[in-house]
Amino acid sequence: MKKEQKLYFSHGDGKIKRDKIKKVGKNVIFEKGVLIFHPENIEIGNNVYIGHYTILHSYYKSLMKIGNNVWIGPHSFFHSAGGLIIKDNVGIGPKVIIITSQHNLSFLDIPIIEAPVEFAPVEIEENSDIGAGSIILPGVKIGKGVVIGAGAVVTKNIPPFEIWAGVPAKKIKERK
Repeated sequence: MKKEQKLYFSHGDGKIKRDKIKKVGKNVIFEKGVLIFHPENIEIGNNVYIGHYTILHSYYKSLMKIGNNVWIGPHSFFHSAGGLIIKDNVGIGPKVIIITSQHNLSFLDIPIIEAPVEFAPVEIEENSDIGAGSIILPGVKIGKGVVIGAGAVVTKNIPPFEIWAGVPAKKIKERK
């Protein structure tokens, strides 16, 4: 018997339609090439800059919330299937990736692409800075005033006012 082929559907072209975004504050700048998927589940505060060719990929069941005074560098990718909250005064460098879902790897008898998807929210507290090229994985909470070094891979929660870097990210020191 031939295995049934799954059909995959497009999420659309991602072109920005401000009137379709759930909430857009004042002084929000979308640079050229920014794409937004599931805008009905995205809230953006005031004074937000979203750099060139960034992708905000929300999800039909979850919310992506970006606070006030947030700067998002170019070529970043945020996928908020599990929910994403970025609080006020956060800087996010270019090419940062934030993922909130992953395949369950405990199923050995099926291809990973067919394994169930697990969802876990990501939260970035206020006054934090995420270095260029960093990757933040599902279920991570980054505390207030945290600095993440460029290129870090964040796999676990980070307490407030610490500096983390590396792959996987480890505590470098506390901010004083």
